[in-house]
Amino acid sequence: MDSCELQFLTGKARQLRDDAIETIGTFGVGHIGGVMSVMDALTVIYYSKIKNIDCKNPRKADRDRVIMSKGHAGPAMYVVLADLGYFPREWLKTLNKNGTNLPSHCDMNKTPGIDMTAGSLGQGLSAAAGMALAAKLDNNPATIYCFIGDGESQEGQIWEASMFSASHKLNNLIVLLDYNKMQLDGPVAEINDLAPVEKKWEAFGFFVQSVDGHDLEAISNAIDNAKASIDKPSMIVLNTVKGKGASFAEAAKNCHSMSISEEMWRKETGRY
Repeated sequence: MDSCELQFLTGKARQLRDDAIETIGTFGVGHIGGVMSVMDALTVIYYSKIKNIDCKNPRKADRDRVIMSKGHAGPAMYVVLADLGYFPREWLKTLNKNGTNLPSHCDMNKTPGIDMTAGSLGQGLSAAAGMALAAKLDNNPATIYCFIGDGESQEGQIWEASMFSASHKLNNLIVLLDYNKMQLDGPVAEINDLAPVEKKWEAFGFFVQSVDGHDLEAISNAIDNAKASIDKPSMIVLNTVKGKGASFAEAAKNCHSMSISEEMWRKETGRY
């Protein structure tokens, strides 16, 4: 990655964070923690890596796909898709409101550019694995990206899907674990620890990399390495900070979901 691209991605990630803070803040409450922690990886994917996407043709058959299995991070997807022109930016002001096309959790039937509805936690990886297998059978060049959470990884369905993915050598599947080490009720390690998470995914047959989830260049390199995998699906463990880039969220004891006043979001974003 050259310095110009790094500078662009750094600025874009900051802008998208501010968009998300304003979007959630306008509604007054939301899942700010997990939205902020995935924003750097989403920025790299959508503005550097993803191929064959078209906001005028969101169901393009050979498009790369992004599945947000940890569906409460839907607002992170929404600000990206709005920025790319999939729908008017004005929609962001309707987050979670009656009649909105932007519900709290992603819904492919409501939001242009969403590739899979986020249902019960754990289901997204199964859907992504199915898409990856279908792409292989159709000789479709699509890469399937799937974001999962660390609390979500306590679901058995995650491991069933991972076993299936390795068994079918789905090297067109890249799973990204938002390893911010916090879940709704507290620290993951105190509730149902995933560690050593890298060894677990290796044992399930994945090509595993672990990176700083806020280092744009490291994320970019890891995705390149994953795409070069010959016969294994990939897991990129993103070591992240929940609420990263929103100072009030980083300072909170638990920012999984929290109230955000107009004063808070305006001060954080500098948008008056």
